[in-house]
Amino acid sequence: MSCNFDQIIDRRNTDSAKWGAYEQEACEVGDVLPLWVADMDFRSPEPVIHALQERVAHGVFGYGLPPDELPEVIQERLAHLYDWHVEIEDIYFVPGVVTGFNQVCHAVGAPGDEVLVEPPVYSPMLYAPGNADRLCKTVPLVEQNGWYEHDFDALERAASAESASLFLFCSPHNPVGRVFERDELERLAEICLRHDVVICSDEIHCDLVFPGHPHIPIAALSPEIAAQTVTLFAPSKTYNVAGLACSVGVIQNPDLRERVQGVGVGLVAHVNVMGFTAALAAYRHGDPWLSEALVYLEDNCDYLLDYLETYMPQIKCRKPEGTYLAWLDCREAGIPANPHEFFLERAGVAMNDGADFGEGGEDFVRLNFGCPRPTLTEALERMRAALAEI
Repeated sequence: MSCNFDQIIDRRNTDSAKWGAYEQEACEVGDVLPLWVADMDFRSPEPVIHALQERVAHGVFGYGLPPDELPEVIQERLAHLYDWHVEIEDIYFVPGVVTGFNQVCHAVGAPGDEVLVEPPVYSPMLYAPGNADRLCKTVPLVEQNGWYEHDFDALERAASAESASLFLFCSPHNPVGRVFERDELERLAEICLRHDVVICSDEIHCDLVFPGHPHIPIAALSPEIAAQTVTLFAPSKTYNVAGLACSVGVIQNPDLRERVQGVGVGLVAHVNVMGFTAALAAYRHGDPWLSEALVYLEDNCDYLLDYLETYMPQIKCRKPEGTYLAWLDCREAGIPANPHEFFLERAGVAMNDGADFGEGGEDFVRLNFGCPRPTLTEALERMRAALAEI
């Protein structure tokens, strides 16, 4: 299998959230290049496209159920990749990971409880507690020269509070790109176990890790941790099928699983038949494509870092260990305004505003390098020109 990841596929006027958000945006250099929301500008794997075409050709689109093989394929995948052995009944499906962790916020604890979150972090995690009448208790990551670590002492204090009931964990981490190591995960889990805090682990980027940085599901550490953990992941980022809305939950504690699924009855939509079709095809046949995509993404990442060091050294970025998202530190760039707004208005490059990721995100932007190299090159050249003017 070979995919031309350099191919430019025009996504304008295709109802794309990524591209459509800026179709009417005025900037100094013409059309905006969107390097923001986490979907890639690559064709999905051919086996996925073929499976969807076959499903469309069938012509009937009634209510669907998960294919019998899908939980089995997921079960085998978790055992093969992580030596994590789950039962078929531990696996369930939701339309999205964000839906999943909002559901968990409603199911765990009581109104007024504290939900622990580590900013800067994927912004829906900051809002999910409030959606469930819980309080978001932030325990910021500690950063030094672009390297981020957990503040274990602060997490210990926060978890020990009587009102703390849930920890929303992002692993691999979006936006800082960490793929956490076993000793870090064990220490986090030990704190949560000791204080009876349930872990909800968003592991949607679990397949998007670079060599030398294997992903470890936190629930795979021990049966005791598994019994207190909800794990969420999806084929969506991995195989670029986010618009088909199929995500996976794993809960090995039957009582916790019943609570989580119970609060979604009548509120959380069923996954649609196209989402199930894509998920099964991706997990069964998509990994040759994924292997090529990971090589291309790492090459893009290295190209980005080399470009910054050569032409924009005032912008700092530590190489992410996973994801296709770069966390750009603009604190020394001398930008006279919000860097997100500056690059949008002066360069026509749309990235995510670091401030949206919570405390510690100010003066950062998040850049999605999951795009053809020519697109990335043009964006960087635009940014370089805009910086040169100041």
